[in-house]
Parts: sequence; structure tokens; C-alpha cells
Amino acid sequence: MIVEQVLENKTNYSVDKESEKPIRSVVKSISWRAVGTLDTILISWIITGQVKTALSIGGIELVTKMLLYFFHERVWNSIKWGKK
Repeated sequence: MIVEQVLENKTNYSVDKESEKPIRSVVKSISWRAVGTLDTILISWIITGQVKTALSIGGIELVTKMLLYFFHERVWNSIKWGKK
């Protein structure tokens, strides 16, 4: 069922490239980092036992990984390999 849906929704590279605007990558980055940051804060809190330290680690991680993800996503969006 999932494979059929994927095959039915196939797009070519130029259509996909135009449909994936940078703002979409920004929104995806934010939503993914929210989940990841909550995970990092929880792990940091468990390890350190200090909420303040956990929030500091999570805050730094939020910004750095969001920027890294955005540029990673944009680079992969420009690579033709694996797309038809």
C-alpha cells in the first residue's frame, strides 16, 4: 500500500526542486529540532541532575543543529543522485 502511494506520487527532479522551497526546509528544521532538543534536554537532565545545565545544553544544541540541518537539507536538495 505505501509502495503504491509512493509510485503514484512520483515527480521528476525539476518539479521536486521547485516544490521544495527554502522556507519549507526552515519549517522542517524547526519542527525536527524541537523534538531533538526536548530529547537532549531530557538526557542532559538525567545525566547532570540539573535543570539549568540541561536547558543550557539544549539551547545551544537547538541553534547549532538547526543551522547544520538547514544547510545539509539544501545541499541534498541540489544533488540529482537518486532522483528521477
